[in-house]
Parts: sequence; C-alpha cells; structure tokens
Amino acid sequence: MPSNRRKFIGQSFASLAGLTATAMVPTHIFGHNLHNTSRPEEIILQPNKPSNIKESIRFSVIGLNHGHIYGMVDSLINGGGNLVAVYAKEPELLQQFTKRYPKAKIAKSENEIIDDNSIQLVASAAIPIERAPIGIRVMQSGKDFMADKPGILTLEQLKEVKKVQKETQRIYSIVYSERLGNPASVKAGELVSAGAIGKVVQTIGLGPHRMRPESRPDWFFDPEKAGGILCDIGSHQCDQFLFYTNSKQADVNFSQIGNFNNSDNPVYQDFGDMSVRSAHATGYIRIDWFTPEGLGTWGDGRTFILGTDGYIEMRKYIDIAGKEGGNHLFLVNQKETKYYDCSNIYMPYGEQLVNDVVHRTETAMTQEHCFLATELALKGQKMAHKLNV
Repeated sequence: MPSNRRKFIGQSFASLAGLTATAMVPTHIFGHNLHNTSRPEEIILQPNKPSNIKESIRFSVIGLNHGHIYGMVDSLINGGGNLVAVYAKEPELLQQFTKRYPKAKIAKSENEIIDDNSIQLVASAAIPIERAPIGIRVMQSGKDFMADKPGILTLEQLKEVKKVQKETQRIYSIVYSERLGNPASVKAGELVSAGAIGKVVQTIGLGPHRMRPESRPDWFFDPEKAGGILCDIGSHQCDQFLFYTNSKQADVNFSQIGNFNNSDNPVYQDFGDMSVRSAHATGYIRIDWFTPEGLGTWGDGRTFILGTDGYIEMRKYIDIAGKEGGNHLFLVNQKETKYYDCSNIYMPYGEQLVNDVVHRTETAMTQEHCFLATELALKGQKMAHKLNV
C-alpha cells in the first residue's frame, strides 16, 4: 500500500519534531516569589542557543518505515552527526527521504552500510519486528545503534539483544520520544532533579492517539510485526515512570488490552492500560487509539508526576480550551503554583548520544534504563488480560 505508507510517514514524523527544537538554557529552575492566588505565575522560557557542538560522528540509516526517522536524523545532525548513507527496500520511501537529505548516499544493500568501518552509528525505523535483528548485526559490526520505539518486539529478542550488547559493548539506544523529544518532559526532568516536588512516588501517563486507518500501512495492524499496543506506545510511559521516579528495578502489577473499535482488524489492539511498581514508586499507564477528529491534534498526551512536596502536570500537545499550542507544564509545590511555556526548551538527546558514541559514556540514557523500559512494556504486553473478547 504505497499511498498509505506515504501518508503514514508524512503524518507521523511530526511527533518527533521536538527533538529538533531550538535550544534554551533556563535562567532558574523554579522561582522564589510566593503567589497565594488562584492564577498561577506564568513563565515563558526564552530560547537560547545550545552549547557549541564539540563532537562529530558519521552515521547512516537502515529502514524508513516510520516517519519518526526524520526526527531521529535531525536530532543526530543537530547534535553533531554527519549523515552518510541510507538503505531501504521501498523506493518511494527512499525518494522522500533523499529529497529532505539530498547529500545522503543511497546504499545498494544493508551490508554496504554495515561493512563500512567509517560509520559509527546506524539509526533505524524499519518495520518493528526487523529492528532488533538489524541492531544485532549493527552491534556485531562494531557500530552503535539507535532504534525507533518499539526497538525490541519480544522477550526473546530482548534476551539476544542484551547478550550481544554485553559482548560488543556497543550502544543500543531506543528513542522514547514522548520524553526525549518533548520539551515539557525535559523541563519536568529538570524540576524533579532540583527537588521541586520532593520525592516522586507516582506517575500517571496518558497516551491517546488518532487512528485514521486509511493512512496506515498493512504491517501497522499486525501485532506480530508491529508489537501490541503496550509494547509499542506503552514503552514511552514505562520509560517516563522509570526516569521520573529514578527507579532502577521495576515490575508489572497488571495489564489489559482490547479491541473496541476496529472490527475490521480483529487481532489489532486499540486500548491498553497497565500498572507498574518499583520499591519506592508506582505508575499507571493508559493508552488508546480513540482520539476524536474534533481535537486539534493527534492526541491529548498528559503526564502527572506526584511528589511528597508537590506535583507536576504536563499537557504535551494541547491544552483543551486553554492556552494555545503544546508544551505546557504546571507546577504546584509548597511555595507556589506556576505555569511554564516549554516550547523553546532544548532537546539534548541527539547531542548527548553523539557524545556517548565518541566518549563511550551513558549521558543520553543508561543501557540498563533503556532495556528495563522495554522489558516492562514487553511483560505488560505478554501478560495482558484481553478485554472485549
């Protein structure tokens, strides 16, 4: 379905556009003025240029089946990466990609990229079931790997990826873009680290999406190729739970999946929820494909972070009947109530990953965190109770 594939690519890469936002360095983490009124103090965080990019790497792309690849590539380029080559099986996807990145060489095969010892990292948004096998071959060739989520589709794949990563000591990074590519999520991390809401004890992550089935390729509706709803979208929320609660170990309490509104695709899942826990925090996750056409964007994604001294709410993509646009953050603590417009926050992930490739560090994301977020999503998917059967 070439036309559907093109629509899917075109509509989807907007969700990673935050990775390429302009930089800002906040002048303060949270304010000192006390406001005991019902109207929060409003702070529009001003843009600023990122620090001078010091490092550079050569990277290539294998697999263009999801539009997230554009945000991934842009984040690497903005972080110091030099795009060398691209390989994909689909001519129409290659045409679209090289129109945007005309300097990228079209490789004749996947091996042409894997065998090129000058390439340091490979990025992939191939069909999800293909991502882990590609990543394994990339790591075995001595290169680091950057995968769109879901970066791993089964627990068996996870076991093999972890084995090869340990053997090769290469980076296997999965782009959890609802945190890494969202300005409000980055600001929330700064506030949590600064102690603005005390010790975090719970997160609630809501990830609704708009379906528009006519724009989706065939593989999208096949859980064997795309992963189920918890494996796919749920991995974003598992990542955020671990990050904001600073949890190094965690497990799944319960999970549920269902198909309520897609009878034409009986194996598809359009709803899922799950609960996760660590030794000191809990998380609740709800995701769906029910965003109505009346909403002005693809989904009203929200994250709530509860601390012992306050809480944060992120309205990532829209503030219904409120402020225009997205990237909204609300902070309430023992001192104040504040609203932050986070639109100009710098997304550091691409630059951090480039530095990690060069210096063999883990500043963008630790490997343990990357794998644990995926493991939680995969466990939730596997053990899920099936609703509406």
